[in-house]
Amino acid sequence: MTAFSLEPGHVTWCEELRTLAAGRLRPLAERGEPGRVNRPLLAELGALGLPARLFTSGALDLCLMRESLAYSCTEAETALALQGLGAHPVHAHGTEPQRARWLPRVADGSAVAAFALTEPDAGSDAAALSLRAARDTGADAGAEGPEAGASPAPLTAAPDGTSAWRLTGEKCWISNAPEADFYTVFARTTPGAGARGVTAFLVPADRPGLTGTPLDMLSPHPIGALAFDAVPVTAADVLGVPDRGFRVAMDTLNLFRPSVGAFAVGMAQAALDAALAHTGARDAFGGKLRDLQAVSHQVAEMALRTEAARLMVYAAATAYDTGAPDVPKRAAMAKLLATETAQYVVDRAVQLHGARALRRGHLLEHLYREVRAPRVYEGASEVQRGIIAKELYRTQQPTEEAGA
Repeated sequence: MTAFSLEPGHVTWCEELRTLAAGRLRPLAERGEPGRVNRPLLAELGALGLPARLFTSGALDLCLMRESLAYSCTEAETALALQGLGAHPVHAHGTEPQRARWLPRVADGSAVAAFALTEPDAGSDAAALSLRAARDTGADAGAEGPEAGASPAPLTAAPDGTSAWRLTGEKCWISNAPEADFYTVFARTTPGAGARGVTAFLVPADRPGLTGTPLDMLSPHPIGALAFDAVPVTAADVLGVPDRGFRVAMDTLNLFRPSVGAFAVGMAQAALDAALAHTGARDAFGGKLRDLQAVSHQVAEMALRTEAARLMVYAAATAYDTGAPDVPKRAAMAKLLATETAQYVVDRAVQLHGARALRRGHLLEHLYREVRAPRVYEGASEVQRGIIAKELYRTQQPTEEAGA
């Protein structure tokens, strides 16, 4: 791991995390069931105090945690990250009662959080959400929300004190669903208003009308679909400001996108180290594999790209922690470069190992399955390129075109 821009204490802490992940977390991960929430693993993460650090540390610490855990135990890394993703909107935008009820349980691993943004027809285009929050005011319960351009109805409880809104629709590809204990849910409160008509809600899993189905995915962590059948929510469930939920989502993603890059860097480093060990020990063609220039140059390229991605991740995290104005661009750059790099490095490591790396249970077989999803979730690579271009043009100084 590079020491560039890191204090000695950071380097020591990362080494400790790698050791803890290998010794205490990996055995629990190996006993877990793929595609299911591993609650013993979450409890152990809580005992180590790692989820609590999600709410007290900055973006750089989050990246260092994710990179270090990913190097030794991707399951532990993902379990921690999903807790943070689902609970960060509560920490950053929730009310005191919301935080008091849920954050201590997230911290000790007794409650599972989930971030419910994506829908079957609204993945990368998050502003196109269609999960509907219909106004519920007793006699006119179930009525449509306000027309586009109209002021949203106030989020007040119905006369009987029950619900202010009813959520109807679907969410899909939601990590930790359907086993989470609560969901940060983004729903449309003002039809036709695009990103300005979305509200974030904290929805406990036991709300009537909320059901879920697990999905069998390539990634080993739990992913599912959610169905909302007139699920009641009140003003007390709102996270942030009504009709400004898109900002809650983007604030969360700007923090977590660089750390997705850190997850990718951890996997890339593990694959690189495996390739170094294998090519340094493997006898072939009268020498070691590393003696072949075609091999050594591939390893050099893997190391080059991994280090470049790591530095960009650290730079994006530092920009977030210091309140820099270019966080969206840096976050997108970090996620894009790191996830694409990890895909390349893991693939090259598999190639250098040959068939043994494809055997079920091999480290690289595991990484090969894990490394694909980060290029898609929390904004696909194509979306990151769009964000980068948008930010570049937004900040471009006006110039007089040639010949004008």
